[in-house]
Amino acid sequence: MTQPSSAGREIHPAHPPVVPIPLAPFVPRRRLQRVVDLFPAGQFVRYLCVGVFNTLFGYAVYVILLASLDAVLPVRWLYLTVVLVSVLAAPLAITVAYLGYKFFVFRTKGNYLREWLKCCAVYGSSMVPGLVVLSALTRFLQSTIHSHAARLHLYVGSLERHLSGRPLALLHSVATGNAMAGYIAGAVVMGASSIYSFVGHKKITFRTKAAG
Repeated sequence: MTQPSSAGREIHPAHPPVVPIPLAPFVPRRRLQRVVDLFPAGQFVRYLCVGVFNTLFGYAVYVILLASLDAVLPVRWLYLTVVLVSVLAAPLAITVAYLGYKFFVFRTKGNYLREWLKCCAVYGSSMVPGLVVLSALTRFLQSTIHSHAARLHLYVGSLERHLSGRPLALLHSVATGNAMAGYIAGAVVMGASSIYSFVGHKKITFRTKAAG
């Protein structure tokens, strides 16, 4: 039943709906917004750019050290050699990563030693699990490569027909190198730690800048 109306007046229902219709049902806005706030567009893009450089730099140091130690240590110890290489490469890689994050991503000022120690803590918290995964993945890849050696030899032979010069020499060194499993495992572990390190640096290392 509605109220009487006259010319020029709107008609309103006598009894409005008891249950209001939600504007955006079934959308957990608070939880979703918290996740979105962790990755601001501009900051995360800068982080990806710096992170790509840091990953390439850290992996280059890792490869150089691994190639050096692989020449003097037995191949049966490769799953331990990759752990030693990661520990030796960590101080230089962390320092270069810290400088890139400070000046180009989070853009903080001062507090160099404090932020560097926090940066080491963030990477250190993931280092032990990362070393365990690195060692286990290296052992797994070693056994996989050994079991498929004949098939890989045929694949490398087909690639040799299309290469020459330095690319061919690089292919030979990688395919015949005893540390190939270590190179692959190191690349996988480094790539998987990118998101974790971004959140850790945002919340711990450069927290003052992020809060401001």
